[in-house]
Amino acid sequence: MNARLRWLGFIALSAAGVFSSAFAAQTYPARPIRIVVGFGPGGGVDIASRAIGKQLTEALGQSIVVDNRPGASGNIGADIVSRAQSDGYTLLMSNLTIAMPSLFAKLPFDVNKDLAPVSLVAIGPSVLVVNPSLPINSVKELIAAAKAKPKQLIYGSGGRGNITHMEMVLFTNMAGIDMIHVPYKGGAPSVVGLLSGEVQMLFTSIPSALSQIQARRVKPLAVSTAKRSGALPDVPTVSEAGLPGYDAASWYGLFAPAGIPGDVLGVLSKEIVRIMQLPEVRQRFSSDGFEPVGGSPDQFAKFVRAEITKWEKIIETAGLKRD
Repeated sequence: MNARLRWLGFIALSAAGVFSSAFAAQTYPARPIRIVVGFGPGGGVDIASRAIGKQLTEALGQSIVVDNRPGASGNIGADIVSRAQSDGYTLLMSNLTIAMPSLFAKLPFDVNKDLAPVSLVAIGPSVLVVNPSLPINSVKELIAAAKAKPKQLIYGSGGRGNITHMEMVLFTNMAGIDMIHVPYKGGAPSVVGLLSGEVQMLFTSIPSALSQIQARRVKPLAVSTAKRSGALPDVPTVSEAGLPGYDAASWYGLFAPAGIPGDVLGVLSKEIVRIMQLPEVRQRFSSDGFEPVGGSPDQFAKFVRAEITKWEKIIETAGLKRD
């Protein structure tokens, strides 16, 4: 009799779980959703978050609040989301930095266990730009100058471990040069540092630099991917310009806390895929040099695992110490 009661209780609990999950999907979202960005306003991740947030607001009928929490190469924001409730109301927009855990000695979260991939949003190049005061007009000239003056040229980045830092790590490693690194708390502050002359060059997202390039306040030397950018069609790739084989893509992706209900995860993923197919969204991202993507959680999870493996090898080869 006791066994029969336990079995009936199990069936009741299972039915309640199914009902609860279905109810959550039907009522989600019932209040505003927060997208945490681990970088300051004005950078590529922030711009992507606001573009997606606008469309999600219209699609889901709830406000999307972008919450900038810059610091620690985006890891402060990631940690906040990893500890948030798994209900779909706190999300993380991140970039490639999230796939570089091997660069940090003690992260308070595990990207593979504490965060659930929702969807890859977009992928594209960074652009290598220099201050106009620097008498360098090409990648070859930059490499020659750095070799002639080891540890004298100064480059900035959006933070240690940020994609803009790692792109330069890959660049200096392949070119056999050594320069001084000045990390900032995000892409936008690093561009300000370049404009003010605090640093002489940097990789940054095309959205962060495009207006400065158009105003000729900075000089673009090359884009980081193997393929040229539609936003800067006259700017060569690093590979074309003097470092054959160089290829480093930046990307934006949406994550949720691990344990998010499957139905809620499905709602978010489905909407991101739909949004990234909208002509106005595709035009917006394409004009900034990014290819709109969108995809399933499983596809994004596989992509992130591959990126972790790739950059782990680059970090090891460059001999970077864990911070």
